[in-house]
Amino acid sequence: MPARSKAQQKAAGAALSAKRGETPKSKLKGASKEMLDSMTEKQLEDFASGSTKGKPEHAG
Repeated sequence: MPARSKAQQKAAGAALSAKRGETPKSKLKGASKEMLDSMTEKQLEDFASGSTKGKPEHAG
């Protein structure tokens, strides 16, 4: 399931980085913090991958 907006992709990427231990979990906020707790690493990879071309800045 790919992200529907650039903001969702960015949040998923931040959560994925924290899940892998590359970024401290304390640096997360908002949607990325929620994604970290509710999604698996594979789901985050799927959500964060793909092109941002043609995607809106925010889903609406």
